[in-house]
Amino acid sequence: MMSVTWPQALAWRLVRQFLDPVGDEPVSGVVRRLGAVPAAADAELAIRLRQTTSQPGEVSRALADGELLAVYAFRGATHLVTPEDGGAYLALRAAGRMWERASWREYYRLEPEDWPRLRELVREALSDGPLTRAELGDAVTRDAAYAHLGQAFADPAHTVLKPFVWQGDMSFGPSRGQEPTFRRLDTNPRWTPWPDLDEAGRHAVLAYVGTYGPATEAHVQYWLGEGLGAGRARVRRWWVELAERFAEVDVEGEPATVLREHADALAEAQPSTSVRLLPGHDQWVLGPGTADAHVVPPEHRQAVSRGANLVVAGGVAGTWAVSGDEVTVTWFDGAGPAVEATAPGALADEVGRLGTLLDRPLRLRPRMD
Repeated sequence: MMSVTWPQALAWRLVRQFLDPVGDEPVSGVVRRLGAVPAAADAELAIRLRQTTSQPGEVSRALADGELLAVYAFRGATHLVTPEDGGAYLALRAAGRMWERASWREYYRLEPEDWPRLRELVREALSDGPLTRAELGDAVTRDAAYAHLGQAFADPAHTVLKPFVWQGDMSFGPSRGQEPTFRRLDTNPRWTPWPDLDEAGRHAVLAYVGTYGPATEAHVQYWLGEGLGAGRARVRRWWVELAERFAEVDVEGEPATVLREHADALAEAQPSTSVRLLPGHDQWVLGPGTADAHVVPPEHRQAVSRGANLVVAGGVAGTWAVSGDEVTVTWFDGAGPAVEATAPGALADEVGRLGTLLDRPLRLRPRMD
């Protein structure tokens, strides 16, 4: 079994996530590599920080052009995905068939046999273009069989809308002011359904290990099993079926897995000296999970989980905030001197890059340990 250190492993993960070196992929390429990007966080900054060249508003334009989709995905939250790969994640999310649970059937007064016609009505309503939640609800409830769903469509939690997204009927459309709209998914020529659940699952496992490796089965269970409700037994089976695609690696005594085609590059990886300033809820920590102590120091997990902006130097080494024209960095456990000794000037350079992306001059406030 090949052996590497954690600094090597994290350096390799920085490469795979377009963080060191920064990548030259378009918006859709970054999102596809990450798998999904939370829409509620600063998605544009998270993506642009992974690009050597970018322009403000590219994420919105990619959504408008159908190069990206906004969908309910991991843990029921809204995520940006690509239309080519997003269908695989939605297939896994739909596999749990939450709408058939007794609590749903009782609350919404819908039986499993009611959903095919209901889905057809939703697609028909969206055939002429995007609709707001209220407009979609009005169209559906004209059918007497579904007249009782008016309040469900008006619910700001959007709960009843999620199965239509998971099953590939619709995604978010362009907002009208503060009001979101929804549009048909199958009108997007890039949209790729994944009708074979096992094929979708194996694809999602390989994509995860390729971006967040070295990883363990527990990491994949966290991402796909818990995050999408794909089912522990299914994830376990996909993991076993893909064994020939994996290479085992020892990371300072801990067994982990990478894609076989990545093994040589991982072995040659050198510890990174980069410093990156990432927004809160970035995939750097959401992918492996904030409970991964190699990424987030356990004593600082709460701040990271609540969305603090991240200073990444290997793992998460601190947090940052902007006030006026100053960026204040708060290092974890006095990490500042060690980082500055290893990579003098890297933090100041990253502050300058952040200022360019935010289109405002920024300077680094003197260190606060």
